[in-house]
Amino acid sequence: MSKTPRKTKNFKADETEKAELTNKVSEHFEVEVQRRNSKFLEVHFQKIEHIGIAVRDMGTANSLYEKLLGVASYKQETVESEGVITSFFMAGNNKVELLQGIKEGNAISAFIEKKGEGVHHIAFEVADIKSEMNRLKQEGFVLINDEPKKGADNKLICFVHPKSTGGVLIELCQEIG
Repeated sequence: MSKTPRKTKNFKADETEKAELTNKVSEHFEVEVQRRNSKFLEVHFQKIEHIGIAVRDMGTANSLYEKLLGVASYKQETVESEGVITSFFMAGNNKVELLQGIKEGNAISAFIEKKGEGVHHIAFEVADIKSEMNRLKQEGFVLINDEPKKGADNKLICFVHPKSTGGVLIELCQEIG
């Protein structure tokens, strides 16, 4: 049996019909884009909280950054849980955190041993660290910490593994209290 091709009618829409059809497609497309992008409308990271720099010797680094930034360190703190000494500088609205390892085998000492002194991490301020941790896990990021912990400068902190962020260690920070 041979099939004969079906005849189709030529559909000729007038300008009004074309405009209505275009509007319907456009409205559908806009709704779909809004639905897909709605999760990106929320602000998750409020600002860059600080840039962390790994140093071998805090005295030498403090002197260097005082000259470089033209200001003295406003705060130095030991964070026993991380095995580090920190020193903070403000340069305008920007904060720099120097970190020196004080315990054998801590993350800063290991970083310096492998890569030398330099930028260690970028920290972002968040309003709700636990919800951000959950959101990032759902998005497929690997967290170094399962729970937020107390860090320097009156912050709760959590780190996102650089293997899941293109090689950059990210720190989440939430002000305590």
